[in-house]
Amino acid sequence: MSAPAGTAGGAGTGAESGAPAAAAVDAATARLRAALAAHGRVVVAYSGGVDSALLAHTAHHVLGEGALAVTAVSPSLAAAERRAARAFAAEHGIAHLEVCTDEGERPDYVANGGDRCFHCKSALLDALAPLAARLGAAVATGTNLDDLGDHRPGLRAASGRGAVTPLADAGFTKAMVRAAAARLGLAVAAKPAAPCLASRVAYGDPVTPEVLARVEAAEAALRCHGFTQVRVRAHAGGTLARVEVPEGEVERAARLRAVVEPAVRACGFAFCALDLGGFASGRLNALLPLVEAGRAAGGRR
Repeated sequence: MSAPAGTAGGAGTGAESGAPAAAAVDAATARLRAALAAHGRVVVAYSGGVDSALLAHTAHHVLGEGALAVTAVSPSLAAAERRAARAFAAEHGIAHLEVCTDEGERPDYVANGGDRCFHCKSALLDALAPLAARLGAAVATGTNLDDLGDHRPGLRAASGRGAVTPLADAGFTKAMVRAAAARLGLAVAAKPAAPCLASRVAYGDPVTPEVLARVEAAEAALRCHGFTQVRVRAHAGGTLARVEVPEGEVERAARLRAVVEPAVRACGFAFCALDLGGFASGRLNALLPLVEAGRAAGGRR
């Protein structure tokens, strides 16, 4: 998929770091509204993040009763994210439903190989398909252009099941999504990215409700100490927590080790480590070559 002519940024360009031109945001917004109108009815896969929130908000204003936002509920969705998604939909009058998804019952998802997101997205789309069919609606995801340049097996699952990507098709980069949300006065405009809890589990280690609950509790505990952007990565079968905070806060986290370490261990981890490299999205992707090598050798990590 390529960016429409006249749009700023593209797949994997890191466009979020710069401020997009207002004209580019206006043009992309017009294309988005036109595409949604052409669909007539949409079911938005809505997590409550800025991408799906902007999509759900726009679909609501363009299609009215023809738009429905649906949130997938499973152990990989943090309770705080679920509450936030509900609150945003209620605040803006967006029709909203929650559905339970069964990725935790799918062996390939639990095994947590490099294609875990494929099986997670498959479970989501399988849950949304009957609802969309009954409503005569297209299933729309909040994929933006920057997503297309990352390791995203879930995009393949969504495409294979006929989901549409109105934001990416309209030329939205992540920075443009945030700019459009800010111009609408949406509180989610500056919301930090919050991938599902399973994204914190090292590839090759099983994804279990117990490990996800440990990660959720540990991140909540660290936020109580003022770390708003934090990841707790689970390694060694969920026994080791590797804590990532922004690079500028690593020293503060080290100074607070006397409270950080017991707070994390109290959530069920045997060990707590602070990553001196600081926070970065997708850090666990560094393990993918090891997982694939182990799979090719017939062994296990």
